[in-house]
Amino acid sequence: MPERSEKQLCRDCGNTAPMEELCPNCGSARTVRHPELFSLGIAHVDCDAFFAAIEKRDRPELANKPVLVGGEVRGVVAACCYIARSYGIRSAMPMFKAKQLCPEAVVVRSSFDRYKEAAHQIREEMRALTPLVEPASIDEAYMDMTGTDRLHGAPPAATLARFARRIEERVGITVSIGLSHNKLLAKIASDFDKPRGFFVIGREETAAFLAPHPVSLIPGVGQAFAARLSRDGFRTLGDVQKADDAWLEKKYGDHGRSLARRARGEDRREVVTSHETKSVSGETTFNEDLSDREPLEDRLYAMAKKVSTRAKAAQLAGRVVTLKLKTHDFKSFTRRRTLPHATNLTALIFETGRELLAEELIEAPRRKYRLIGVGISDLVDADLMDDGFLFSGDHKRIGRRENAVSSLAEKFGDGVIGTLRDYRTTRKKKD
Repeated sequence: MPERSEKQLCRDCGNTAPMEELCPNCGSARTVRHPELFSLGIAHVDCDAFFAAIEKRDRPELANKPVLVGGEVRGVVAACCYIARSYGIRSAMPMFKAKQLCPEAVVVRSSFDRYKEAAHQIREEMRALTPLVEPASIDEAYMDMTGTDRLHGAPPAATLARFARRIEERVGITVSIGLSHNKLLAKIASDFDKPRGFFVIGREETAAFLAPHPVSLIPGVGQAFAARLSRDGFRTLGDVQKADDAWLEKKYGDHGRSLARRARGEDRREVVTSHETKSVSGETTFNEDLSDREPLEDRLYAMAKKVSTRAKAAQLAGRVVTLKLKTHDFKSFTRRRTLPHATNLTALIFETGRELLAEELIEAPRRKYRLIGVGISDLVDADLMDDGFLFSGDHKRIGRRENAVSSLAEKFGDGVIGTLRDYRTTRKKKD
């Protein structure tokens, strides 16, 4: 049986005391109360409106304004602050639609170097508390704090409250924390009290807590699956809990089997410190729709170079090249080709992507596109990429040439040396 507690935790001063509305030590109303508060150790930490929060931190004049992070006209909203969300704006919404909902919104371009720097600071603070930190994205991570009571002189809940205060002081943004007994419930909990939240889901209450909530509460249950479940009479997780597991699996396959477990709050996944990279990719949204082959190829080439650079830095190579396209009316689709060898070379990624693009342009010669991307997958260690290559000498020669050009570009700047397409794409990037 989990340890029960009738105490509360003040998130502002860290004091624990008998249940009261306000902290008897500092008078704060930001207290957490739960019977299992001091016996739970799996946390999900989610930065509040991360990109927008960094922009507001660095530009105080934006503090009370609706802020959108992304492209000025084209593209989608990469992030938005909570003021902007009150207008109905959400991440991944087309920027033009967001501006229609909130014409006075301030649009700022992404600054990934600053975002990565802040994310690194937060990760370091996490790893100072436990080695079991599992990043889920740039702005969220799981932490397994089980058994750290003696190390930090406090139960995980109190240590996490201190951590949240430290992030506000040292990084200048706020985080929300979900605390529970597994990753699924910690993730769900972190969304319940945003922003600057701290929410707890205990073992004993798990099924009863989940039951009244819609099936869409479970991560991975999207709009289409939720709509299908609703048509079949499963509107809440309680509806799913009452169903037979075997019937759900027969009806919905693997999704049904997973849903049955998650509707009861079951999750055996452990917090792991690293994940195997499954793909390396890059994409770009155009300032205006494109349909002509040459400008599309130029954008594709720039993305192939980006993918090649990232793959080489990670010492990875891929056997599958995937072309991604998005039409002017936001329809996305992909084409892919498996190579007889793995590669991380710009020339081969681009040539394969160009062949896939040519096939698409033949099928739909007048179609307009707003985005193009390319990626490699089925990854192997870069040291193995010449294995099985029919013309390994050519492959190595291309690699040596690209590395030489990259070295010169690092020393003298982009556009100094390379192909005509290198010059053209570098000029467009500067324009």
